[in-house]
Amino acid sequence: MTINPDLQGRSYPAGETYSVGREAIRDFARAVKATHPAHYDVEAAAALGHADLVAPPTFAIIVAQRADAQLIGDPEAGIDFTRVVHADQRFVHHRPIIAGDQLVAELHVDQVRSMGGGAMITTRAEITTIDGERTATTTSSILVRGEDQ
Repeated sequence: MTINPDLQGRSYPAGETYSVGREAIRDFARAVKATHPAHYDVEAAAALGHADLVAPPTFAIIVAQRADAQLIGDPEAGIDFTRVVHADQRFVHHRPIIAGDQLVAELHVDQVRSMGGGAMITTRAEITTIDGERTATTTSSILVRGEDQ
């Protein structure tokens, strides 16, 4: 199956709300070896002016990948996930992600580019609180290898 070039410009609405919890932040921080006390200790985070634990910057990937799943699961996209290679990931933070945040992400397909027998797809997830406050923007590029690759 080939990648649908008409994906470019498509948007997927915000899905299920992700509730940012303290233990999720601590677990993620341990997994990525983030050692700042504000990821683990509420008092350390408060000393920096935050209401609760602060997530490491790459924590936004959890919410972004939930949005990406809509594209991957869209039968009209033509994406065989077994042929996907992650090519690039970028983050722009509008404010820190804090324990207690209720986050959603809207996904935008910014580019679909043919490459050999496959395609490079660039998406942008706009992550906000459920009240609409901008939290982070993630940009991701995946290479979907063609059948002969």
